[in-house]
Amino acid sequence: MTNDYLAVGKVINTHGIKGEIKVMPITSDISRFDYLLYVTTNYEGTLKEFRVLKCRIHKGFVLITLKGIETMDDAEKLKGQELLVHRKHAIELEEDEFFICDIIGLDVYEEDKLLGRLTDVLETGSNDVYIITDENKKEILIPALKSVVLNVDIEGKRMQVKIPEGLIDDI
Repeated sequence: MTNDYLAVGKVINTHGIKGEIKVMPITSDISRFDYLLYVTTNYEGTLKEFRVLKCRIHKGFVLITLKGIETMDDAEKLKGQELLVHRKHAIELEEDEFFICDIIGLDVYEEDKLLGRLTDVLETGSNDVYIITDENKKEILIPALKSVVLNVDIEGKRMQVKIPEGLIDDI
């Protein structure tokens, strides 16, 4: 997968006999699937773009009908594959919003001190929590709040933070 695509879900099963697929969403807002027009996935060994014909949310999963996937056998070929959206079809982000895949791997600094690398994001509901892993594999959990995350430079691969007093003892 190149940096031109964003993962939005993973096909976990077929649904019915007419080629509908059951997708586990990989997005902070499942309602984004309501506006999904195209998805790309690995189909028979090659990336292929499909037009989304129908999409509905059912019990926390997304059921999708794709143009050209008309039978259960066709849908079976997608099982286990990620659904990708080309960046040109992605939703517009608000100021100070980032795609998780774009911030994973950023070096995280407090002033000039390297705290570690952002290795994961926990989506807690109220606010995300960034997991920073230092050179000793120790994890630091930092809330993704404007008062804590001062600057994010995607191109420079750097995040500047201000750790709240008492959050971390030995920095």
